[in-house]
Amino acid sequence: MEISKHGAKPDVAGPDNWFTGAVTIAAPFQASEPARVGGATVTFQPGARTAWHTHPLGQTLIVTAGEGWVQEWDKPAQAIAKGDIVWIQPGVKHWHGASSGNALTHIAIAEALEGKVVDWLAGTCQ
Repeated sequence: MEISKHGAKPDVAGPDNWFTGAVTIAAPFQASEPARVGGATVTFQPGARTAWHTHPLGQTLIVTAGEGWVQEWDKPAQAIAKGDIVWIQPGVKHWHGASSGNALTHIAIAEALEGKVVDWLAGTCQ
C-alpha cells in the first residue's frame, strides 16, 4: 500500500504548449506496473482549457468544482459542472476546460498504453 499525503507533491502550472490560460495541476499520480492508471486534479481558471488531444485508452473526468466545457472534434461543445462524470472514448480528439465566467476543477484519470497516456495535437490550443 502507498499513501500520498495531501500537499506532498507541489502543484505545477499547466505547460503553455498543452493549455491556454491559467491551469494548475495538483496531486499527479501514476500507479506502479503492472497497473497502468494515472491522473491528476486539474484546475482551470475562467476561460482556460486544454489543447486538442487524444488518449489511447480513453479518459475519465470527474468534475469536483465549477463549470466548464468539453468538446469532441466536429461536435458541439457540451457544458459540464460539479458532480458530472465524463467518459471520453479511446482515440477521440477532444478538449476540456473552464467556462468564460467560472473556474473548473476535475480529476482526470487515464490508462497508459505502452507507456503513453496522451497524444497532444500540436498547434491546436486556439
